[in-house]
Amino acid sequence: MSGHSKWATIKHKKGALDAKRGKIFTRLIKEITIAAKSGGDPEKNPRLRTAVAAAKAENMPADNIKRAIQRGTGELPGVSYEEITFEGYGPGGVAILVEVSTDNRNRTVSEIRHAFSKNGGNMGEAGSVAWMFHKKGDILVSKSAAKEDDLMNIILEAGADDLKDDGDSWEVLTDPAVYEKVLEAVKAAGIKPDVAEIGMVPQTYTKLEGHQAGTMIRLLEALEDADDVQHVYSNFDIDQKQLEEVTASS
Repeated sequence: MSGHSKWATIKHKKGALDAKRGKIFTRLIKEITIAAKSGGDPEKNPRLRTAVAAAKAENMPADNIKRAIQRGTGELPGVSYEEITFEGYGPGGVAILVEVSTDNRNRTVSEIRHAFSKNGGNMGEAGSVAWMFHKKGDILVSKSAAKEDDLMNIILEAGADDLKDDGDSWEVLTDPAVYEKVLEAVKAAGIKPDVAEIGMVPQTYTKLEGHQAGTMIRLLEALEDADDVQHVYSNFDIDQKQLEEVTASS
């Protein structure tokens, strides 16, 4: 069972708050801009297609999407972003990957290092934890939205790798190449995912309890609040009840 996927589900439910702060739109616009550097046609650019779909799912206005693409292709002036992945450790030695898009490397390094050091973690060397993760399509479906056998048949026929029991949710894992096909099959069956993304999925998990669990959530929130952070991945697991209690008080 994955603390990361439980956390992703809770973040989704709290998403309205993030939207008010502009965090979601800012991150999506950066992703669209970067993806569009490889081509401005979503039909020919899988990364851009995924980014645009995510933006539409958050009800981003079409004009915002268009301008972000044009900044990426150079049709409009814009900021040049550098993509960096930081690696580190949290409480209990859990592994953490932090993906950022920045126009100022020095500022971002300082912010990420500060977030780690002030919240019970520490940064590691390049390659220190990345080997613990695989890039996968990751689709979370509430158990109230689909029965296991029905969902299993849908996703396997579409080419998914696995279906895991993750507490209140089913977690569908796919190869990135078939992610869109699997996601469309799920939606076509009338099932609405809580979370759907291509990301870094851990191979194993580290269980956290008590004080370490609370510290881990504070570290995640500090990292995700950094302006340049696009995604944070970790291999922690926390009991569902405690996770809800910690996040409710944060």
